[in-house]
Amino acid sequence: MKVALGVEYDGTNFCGWQVQPEQRTVQGCLAKALGKITGEKSKIVAAGRTDSGVHAIQQVAHFETEASRSERNWILGLNSNLPDDMNVTWARPVDDDFSARFSALNRSYRYLIINRVSRSSIHANKMWWVFAPLDIDKMQAAADMLVGHHDYSAFRAKLCQAHSPMKTVDWITVTKQGDCIAIDVKAQSFLHHMVRNIVGVLVPIGAGQKPVEWATQVLESRDRAQGGITSPPDGLYFINVEYPQQYKLPVVSAFPVVW
Repeated sequence: MKVALGVEYDGTNFCGWQVQPEQRTVQGCLAKALGKITGEKSKIVAAGRTDSGVHAIQQVAHFETEASRSERNWILGLNSNLPDDMNVTWARPVDDDFSARFSALNRSYRYLIINRVSRSSIHANKMWWVFAPLDIDKMQAAADMLVGHHDYSAFRAKLCQAHSPMKTVDWITVTKQGDCIAIDVKAQSFLHHMVRNIVGVLVPIGAGQKPVEWATQVLESRDRAQGGITSPPDGLYFINVEYPQQYKLPVVSAFPVVW
């Protein structure tokens, strides 16, 4: 049978999702826990690979198994064998044609910034501390210029393995609550470091260091060297994946608890 899982994790002490030799990864910990309760070596496929330090509220993965368990027992069995900084939030048998990666209609990320003079001990490793005041209206105006179907080469990491830099971004929204700023980005798929590089352009614009039009200039340059910094992984959350309704997968809260 094929089983889909909702996976939540604090990425601070993980070297990303994908298994790497001698490294602590989310996929590696999940595979180890799964092996303990099934006695099998299962291939685990995720909706998206997150980098070192990046968090997930709703990562979705699937695996195939000969074992038969109830949804509740999959959850309890896996969580009893997982470390404290990750857990399974739901489990659901799915049809053979389901793929956590290829069946996804879109993916959503949220980037959190704490914008104040003093750093935060509570939100360390969970939000990017930016002490310069940020104008979210300017950031939103710049974000609007990056929405649509474009060549996002200027927002692509050097080692990105995607076949094409062409992507379609459905929306980018910038909102603020108190000292917290959230940047939400939704697209069918993303390039490596794409969201963090978008944030790296929006922040200098919000701080008044660059004009709003700079976002378009960076996009049209198709040159990563023309962009801003790659923002830290601490503030990035993989918050949701949408699938066709036929699979009837659960929906969890898309909001980190700090928001």
